[in-house]
This record gives sequence, C-alpha cells and structure tokens, in this order.
Amino acid sequence: MSAKNITKTNVARLLDAAGIDYELIPYTVSEDDLSAVHVAAELGEDIDCVFKTLVLEGDKVKNFVCVIPGAMEVDLKKAAKVSGNKSCELIPMKNLLPLTGYIRGGCCPIGMKKPFPTYIDESCTLFDTIFISAGVRGLQLKISTDALVKYVGMTVADIVSSSR
Repeated sequence: MSAKNITKTNVARLLDAAGIDYELIPYTVSEDDLSAVHVAAELGEDIDCVFKTLVLEGDKVKNFVCVIPGAMEVDLKKAAKVSGNKSCELIPMKNLLPLTGYIRGGCCPIGMKKPFPTYIDESCTLFDTIFISAGVRGLQLKISTDALVKYVGMTVADIVSSSR
C-alpha cells in the first residue's frame, strides 16, 4: 500500500479538522499476530515508541483507556489508582467494538464512540513522536506526543508493570 493509496481514517479526519500534523504509515497485518511487537517490527521502529491502546473497566469509574508501550503490560493496581478505582480489569474483547467503535489491533484513543478518561504511560515523554493505531488494522499514526496528549486530554502517569 503506497502512501498515495492510503484511505484516510476517521482518526485522520479528526486530526485534520483540529489542524494537528501526523503521518499515516501502513504495515502488513498478520492475523496470527496482532501485537504491537509485530507492528514495531513491520515499521522498523523501536517497540518503546509504538504504543497500544487498552480499554479497562473499574469498580467506580466504569470505563477508561490506557495507552502503553507495545511490549509492556498495564499494571492494574497503578491503573486503578490513577483512574480513581480500587480495582480494574481489561474489558472483555467482545465489548471492544460496541463500546469504542474499534476492533482488536485497530483501537485508537482518538475518535472512540464517546470520550473516556485516558491515561498514557509516562515513558511517552521520552519521545517527540510516537506511533499509535490509526483506527484500523494495517495503519499506524505517527504523531507528536505533546499534540496527542493535549488533543485527547490524556493524563501522563506511571501505569505499566515494572518488570519487562
């Protein structure tokens, strides 16, 4: 897929409307491996700057979003604390599309069906730009970290497990 043949996603249209610069970067999807690690390898990028979007549910704040480096795991205790919950867990996969409008491997913190409190791991501050899903499998968004955090209204926090 050449850059000229890329169909703009809803995410791209929202960023265009907001006047935010970004780059759409296609990659080859593997139905056997939808991981961010695979995406980073396809892009030839450091896995630490390729972020994945996870949707969680808490005991107090029903749904919230965590955006973390692709090879890391969300620390549920840290995520619960920062989101105002006592406990939380990942939502069941079957709930992802109805809740967000996105499928696994194409979930983006921009343009969900409704806004949710969103937290991004503090490691994002190590990079001027990061990669996130552009809202569909096979397309990543390269965007200024600061612009993403500001546009979505993300809270920067320590939300990943310490061990790798």
